[in-house]
Amino acid sequence: MKTLLVLRHAEAGHSFTGDDHSRTLTERGQQQARGVGRWLLAAQHIPEMTVVSSAMRTRQTCIWLNHELGEKAPTPSLDDRLYLASSRVLCSVINETPETVHTLLLVAHMPGVQDLSTELARADSDEQAVLQMASHWPPAGLAVFTVDKPWAELEGRDAALTTFV
Repeated sequence: MKTLLVLRHAEAGHSFTGDDHSRTLTERGQQQARGVGRWLLAAQHIPEMTVVSSAMRTRQTCIWLNHELGEKAPTPSLDDRLYLASSRVLCSVINETPETVHTLLLVAHMPGVQDLSTELARADSDEQAVLQMASHWPPAGLAVFTVDKPWAELEGRDAALTTFV
């Protein structure tokens, strides 16, 4: 059994240059990201691989989250394809994950993370988690899925959403 963690970046401020890609986290966003890291530790969902959008806000989310994971944090991989990506692009990045990885963390943007999670959730997913995830995905919102098939075969309705925080 594998675990897929789908995280929306923490709260970001406005860009001083007008460039969306360079938006940085607010102080609240930094605290949100640290909170996700603490939650992952407490829940024992330590990623073995992290794939992050190249946007500044997603990179900073990963930095603060990894600060809490400490030595357990994997070195993140930046992927330009994740910047404002559609659910299909996000899924194709997940499909490239090596089978040796049992826990994958994906850090990306709305609406892609919500669309992807809605598409992946199987009928036997936790109903309350699905309702929360589908109705409102706040900054630093995290969906936790169990996956019982190869990463390369994920495409839709084939992962169980167990938790949304």
